[in-house]
Amino acid sequence: MARLLLVEDDETIGHALQASLQRHDYHVTWVRGGRLALQEAGEQAFDLALIDLGLPDLDGIEVCRRLRESQAGCVLVILTARTEEMDVVVGLEAGADDYLAKPVRLAELHARIRAHLRRESGAQRGEHSMEYGRLRIDPAARRVCVSGHEIPLRAKEFDLLLRLAREPGVAVRRETLMADVWDAHWFGSTKTLDVHVAAVRRKLADAAPDGQIPEITTLRGYGYRLEPPDAGQPAPG
Repeated sequence: MARLLLVEDDETIGHALQASLQRHDYHVTWVRGGRLALQEAGEQAFDLALIDLGLPDLDGIEVCRRLRESQAGCVLVILTARTEEMDVVVGLEAGADDYLAKPVRLAELHARIRAHLRRESGAQRGEHSMEYGRLRIDPAARRVCVSGHEIPLRAKEFDLLLRLAREPGVAVRRETLMADVWDAHWFGSTKTLDVHVAAVRRKLADAAPDGQIPEITTLRGYGYRLEPPDAGQPAPG
């Protein structure tokens, strides 16, 4: 049974979300504040956390940042009002994997949770490593290295890079990336995708400031394309 942490100070919303999640057989720990959330995270491991940004005692973004540091494997989903677009971006950059707009639609909530908690497929576990210039991606070990040094990517960052690397030089639609990396029945905005692409770009650039690694090209109005370095051809590992 997956263990979920719900961080929500509104009693009505909290009760409704907890009841719905428990009906879907999740073990739910509900806390009303950020400090209690961090305390719970210090005592037990969680598979996924739902974090309201508007908490009374500690900023939700700070809670997200600290949870990312203390529980690297936990999926973090922020809950936000539709008017808090900038907070969404800041939250994603602080370590969140995804966000949901309030009022939360329960069907969307459960679809997102199922998508985030899916096990990696058997096909991915049997996939060969790929090399493009100084970049090496090992799907089985879920590792990305530049010149032999591992790059710490979050789960969805790795999945996104791997999806693009499977078809180097091919333009991939935004909707396709959302379906393949997040969920086949995605709801709403794809802002999550843009923030994750920016994070992958930044981490790869920091690891190889002199180049010789693939670049992710933005195709406005369409999607993204992974551009291998001139000498980089995929090689089975």
